Amino acid sequence: MFIKRYLLLLLISLPLFAGVKHLSLDQAIKILEKDNLELKISRFNEQMKQYEAKAAEGFHYGKLDLTVMGMRSNDAGNVFGFKLQSREATFNDFGFDEFLGQMGGLPGNAPELLATQPNNLNYPDARNHFQTKLSYMLPLYTGGKLTEYGHITDSLHRMSQLDTQKLLNEKIFQTKKAFYDISLVENYISNLSKIIHNIERLKSIVKTMQKEGYAQNIDLLEVEARKAEAESMFNQAKLNKDLAYQFLSFLLNTEVSTIKKVNDMAPMPRVTASEVEANNLDIQKALLGLEITEMAVNVERSNFLPTVGGFAEYGSADDKLWNEFADKDAYTVGVQVKWNLFSGGTDDANLEKAKVNRLKVKDQVALAKSGIALQVKKLQTEILSQSADVKSYKKQLRFARKVYENYSARYKEGIVSISDVLIKQSKELEMLLKLLSVKNKRNTKIFELNSILNAGGNV
Repeated sequence: MFIKRYLLLLLISLPLFAGVKHLSLDQAIKILEKDNLELKISRFNEQMKQYEAKAAEGFHYGKLDLTVMGMRSNDAGNVFGFKLQSREATFNDFGFDEFLGQMGGLPGNAPELLATQPNNLNYPDARNHFQTKLSYMLPLYTGGKLTEYGHITDSLHRMSQLDTQKLLNEKIFQTKKAFYDISLVENYISNLSKIIHNIERLKSIVKTMQKEGYAQNIDLLEVEARKAEAESMFNQAKLNKDLAYQFLSFLLNTEVSTIKKVNDMAPMPRVTASEVEANNLDIQKALLGLEITEMAVNVERSNFLPTVGGFAEYGSADDKLWNEFADKDAYTVGVQVKWNLFSGGTDDANLEKAKVNRLKVKDQVALAKSGIALQVKKLQTEILSQSADVKSYKKQLRFARKVYENYSARYKEGIVSISDVLIKQSKELEMLLKLLSVKNKRNTKIFELNSILNAGGNV
């Protein structure tokens, strides 16, 4: 009963662990663009930069605030001020009831009247105060500072898009390399299988010859040792293949079981100097950085110009919330001009610093262009060299196989020893490893070149 339940659970869970099968490279890149976690994080950074740009643009439209306050106080200044704001101040608030109470006296008591401290003014009863106010402030002129800040934040948003594009190119590079690595290792496994099969045939020949007295037991042991070595390499290759699938699944954030094999030789891209300069992301980022330094110079230059701002307020106040609002309303409008005339040389120093930074970034742009051009030339040279190595190793591998077959036949005739045969078989395996290694290096350089050319796709 327990075994049946276990098998049932196993069958139910199998679809959960089944990965994508027969995945093509184009499908993998589409999944990568959609599901890769690092790309998702980078796009979130893009969105934040976009909102920062919108926030900077919003400063042009000013700021409107609604304020509703409720207070209670018996402070003399506050109470009198509350009544003035509510337009309810009376002469009685100045103590005129006490003043008039003493008017019946002789004119000689005038100093005593003037020295009387009005109790209603100095010791008023506590009063509630509710105020509702709309305030609007608008920058009319800032010397171009707000405009440049808007341009800078827009450029930083574009910079984040270029960062995402560069990350996408890197991930496409890694995905393509994973596909070609898997295809290469499968090719390697296939060739190792043939070699193991040949060793097994050689083992049968040795056994037959041993029975006839033409081979010794040491010959059989030597062949078995070589077979064990080849099987160890075969198992290691399968583990490397599994590791490559795990890395591909990590890149795509999707479990992948099998892929559609690609040609194990990546095609050489077409390269022109104008396309490299126009499309390379590092050069584009450097040029964008130069534009930002120009804007930064304009920001520092705006510190020498005046700023003009307008403001307006409208509100009403009373001892009851929103009571007789229109009868007790009030407004204030105004314009403020502010111009810094002296800052101890700080503004001059900051402006000169921004100009020097602009010159530095200008040289960095030139350095980026020459550096990328040199890197492209270097990669092209290495790819051409490795392409020649591939042709050479292919010929050497074919020759090594023919030699091995020849020595295997000569061993049957007793002309050469088993050691000679296995040495030739080792040479075949050596050429196979060199061929696959140089193919892998060549593919890596080609994908790196594609990444520099920004040939991976657009964000």
